[in-house]
Amino acid sequence: MALSQHDLLRLLESLRSADGLELVRSVAERMLQELIEAEATARIGAEWNEHTDTRIALRNGHRDKTLTTQAGDLSLGIPKLRSGSFFPVLLERRRRIDQALFAVVMEAYVHGVSTRSVDDLVKALGSDTGISKSEVSRICQDLDGQLSAFRQRRLDHVRFPYVYLDATYCKARVEHQIVSRAVVIATGITEDGGREVLGVMVGDSESEASWTAFLRSLRERGLGGVRLVIGDHHLGLVAAIRKVMLGAGYQRCRVHFLRNVFNVISKDAAEMVAATIRTVFAQPTAAAVRSQLDTVADMLGTQFPKVKEMLLEAKDDLTAFSSFPERHWKKIQSTNPLERINREVKRRTDVVQVFPNDDALLRLVTAVLFELHDEWIAFPRRYLPEGSMEELYPAETPESAPALPNTTAD
Repeated sequence: MALSQHDLLRLLESLRSADGLELVRSVAERMLQELIEAEATARIGAEWNEHTDTRIALRNGHRDKTLTTQAGDLSLGIPKLRSGSFFPVLLERRRRIDQALFAVVMEAYVHGVSTRSVDDLVKALGSDTGISKSEVSRICQDLDGQLSAFRQRRLDHVRFPYVYLDATYCKARVEHQIVSRAVVIATGITEDGGREVLGVMVGDSESEASWTAFLRSLRERGLGGVRLVIGDHHLGLVAAIRKVMLGAGYQRCRVHFLRNVFNVISKDAAEMVAATIRTVFAQPTAAAVRSQLDTVADMLGTQFPKVKEMLLEAKDDLTAFSSFPERHWKKIQSTNPLERINREVKRRTDVVQVFPNDDALLRLVTAVLFELHDEWIAFPRRYLPEGSMEELYPAETPESAPALPNTTAD
């Protein structure tokens, strides 16, 4: 659609009086509008007020469309038709923000920036009208493809001798009610000492059924070579590990165990009891570890009979780490590595507070984990020392190694 002499003079005058950014905005706005009008003409088969045999529709005015760019908001008019519909290919439906700001919004969302702060950020980058909460959510749905691929990727590219399992809780709406949702996360140590995020799932509880489904999904994706699973002593988790992770030992997290002990003793005695129990994990050999646990149980038993009972009952699970290379002990006695990840997840999710649904919660948590995983891969750093991993897979040991002492093979 050609500009008339009047339009050209008016545009020239406006450009003369505009500053640099306004000049860019004006040119971009006019250029896009002309391209939209040209596309509409091609679609209709005729110019304005032109009568041709190829015309297939009639114009019916315009509807306003605001497109946010780094040069500012562009006010565009989308031609309306009396019959049928038209939307220019230059613009994406329901999109009022360009690709640069689109990337900024997604990055801010993943880093836990609140919707209000995202709105301020978008305004600072050139949008006069900002961005709504629903717009942020819609934009972030475009993350789903790559995040889904990350959650479903194959895990059979390497063996994972150590797997960490834990869950944290976040708020989400389910059937119009705000409820607590379990975010289950698995990470693993590779056979060369590196780290990877293995999987994540959002569910309604840490039941045996939920954990079993999660672990089976990891197996189906190719998780193999597992020698030890480290986790809390949640009954559903332990039952699922013994059912699904055949051939792998189970290490009860020492940190979670101490928290359980604190529940049955007074606060005044907590420091002394904790220090005494920690001596179990400071022994030089597997035999000394198990012997020291019996000694500590007897020492504490007189004053704290419940603690002695807990220690003896948990002996096999608390000392499972001692069957593995001594250089790995400090890293496989607890879920502390995963606890740090959980804290980062909570830091990001606390900004949102209540998620509209499980999909939104899963989207943000996966994005956080994806980011951490990429850092581990892009900047590789051995989590366990070089030269110590070979002890886990002796050449004569088949992949289906027999279960360790504190596992069952039912």
